[in-house]
Amino acid sequence: MKLSPRDANAYFAKPDASKTGVLIYGTDGMRVALKRQQMLTALLGEGAEEEMRLSRMAGSDIRKDPALLIDAVKAVGFFPGPRAVFVEEVNDTAAPAILAALEDWQPGDAQIIVTGGALKPTSKLRKAFEAHPQAYAAAIYDNPPTREEIDTALRDAGLTQVPVEAMAALADLAQAIDPGDFRQTVEKLALYKMNDADPVSAADIAACAPTSTEADVDDVLMVVAEARAHDIGPVMQKLVAQGATPVGLCIGAMRHFRALHRAASDTSGRPTIFGPNRDRMLAQSRRWGAAKLETAITLLTDTDLQLRSAGQNAPGMALVERAFIRLAMLGGR
Repeated sequence: MKLSPRDANAYFAKPDASKTGVLIYGTDGMRVALKRQQMLTALLGEGAEEEMRLSRMAGSDIRKDPALLIDAVKAVGFFPGPRAVFVEEVNDTAAPAILAALEDWQPGDAQIIVTGGALKPTSKLRKAFEAHPQAYAAAIYDNPPTREEIDTALRDAGLTQVPVEAMAALADLAQAIDPGDFRQTVEKLALYKMNDADPVSAADIAACAPTSTEADVDDVLMVVAEARAHDIGPVMQKLVAQGATPVGLCIGAMRHFRALHRAASDTSGRPTIFGPNRDRMLAQSRRWGAAKLETAITLLTDTDLQLRSAGQNAPGMALVERAFIRLAMLGGR
């Protein structure tokens, strides 16, 4: 069965021990690893490896010896409790072994947890898990954490007193850094606030946040938001050389302009923007105004849909650069 992103988040937090298994896949290896770790912890509890209730193997291993997976799934554990076999870094070359294990699975066998990269809709693995009545397939997209995911991370770290201003700062930070870095920041924040009864503040978050984020992406977003259309080309060339992706740039721009829109729409007199570019972004929000920022967000949404469209033939970077130039021209009016 295919899990939507929302259903997947709920399932990873509370997996069903009676199911056959799950395929978790996506382009961002860190996001996939975090979701897999969350699910295994929720499914097996603490100490699963020490109690030999969790077996690990690589996709290349079962490709060479398909019997490894079935043997591990069928093995009888020495300790009571649910069991799982985790197979990482798979692609369709490992499909025969995994499909055989799915077909041979019986109640009481270990669950089959599989992770992989970007799998196409035609992938044999995707088709097998999506069609299986007792297994799931979940795609992990390069989207920023949802409010629910941030709340879960804070709760797991024992941080319960997080006022609105601090939560807004954390939400902005979560959009600016990698998920692994955000998780480490939350853990660091929990240690920082240990034995401190005061609520979490923006100053606490600033003290624990990474000293640098994706400065190169920030550079092009600053250029766009400050209406410097003539500087977009050189910065984009640099980002392309460093391996930036069109979807990643579009998502970053969406986060930036949504933060500007929140600030421009604020009626409290204390708009919340977190990060090293706070003062510049506040100035940008005042210069753009809520109405133009809504137009900008619509333009970016249309661009994102084009990038993700199966029938899209135009080069992705060209689409993003054109959108950035249109935004800069809009901001300069």
